[in-house]
Amino acid sequence: MRFTTALTALALAAPITAHAAEPTLEFAFEETVMLDADVLVGATSVGTRNIVPITGGTFEGPRIRGTIMGGGWDWQLRRADGCLQIKADYMLRTDDGAVINVVNTGVSCRAKDPKAVVRTHPVFEAPQGKYDWLSQGCFVGTLDPVSLPDGKRAVRIRFYRVI
Repeated sequence: MRFTTALTALALAAPITAHAAEPTLEFAFEETVMLDADVLVGATSVGTRNIVPITGGTFEGPRIRGTIMGGGWDWQLRRADGCLQIKADYMLRTDDGAVINVVNTGVSCRAKDPKAVVRTHPVFEAPQGKYDWLSQGCFVGTLDPVSLPDGKRAVRIRFYRVI
């Protein structure tokens, strides 16, 4: 009880002198993610589930480039409101050999409104060192389907660091 009282007194006594700067976005990199055929899981108690296998792809930005490793997935949930909740989990391999995990979540309401913008929230787990900026930053993404000449399915994801 004394500890809580001391913290409250400290918080009330501390003057508010500065505010955090308004966030801005800095382009980090763009991916082209190759997709395989959907695997329909079916109706569950929370909606209709679908898995989209991630088979590979490429990525590039000012400070990073490489390939997307096959074996990842996008675990999708078609909600009662018609929107699609997405959660992708996959690995990047940089051109210098670092392996980085990406868990990218978002919501797409394009089935209801084809012009709807899809925003995502990626979280990166990078090895310590050169790519720490990914693990230590806050990011947002945009996601759009891509038409490829060979007819294969893909999405383009652009990631931005919030600064």
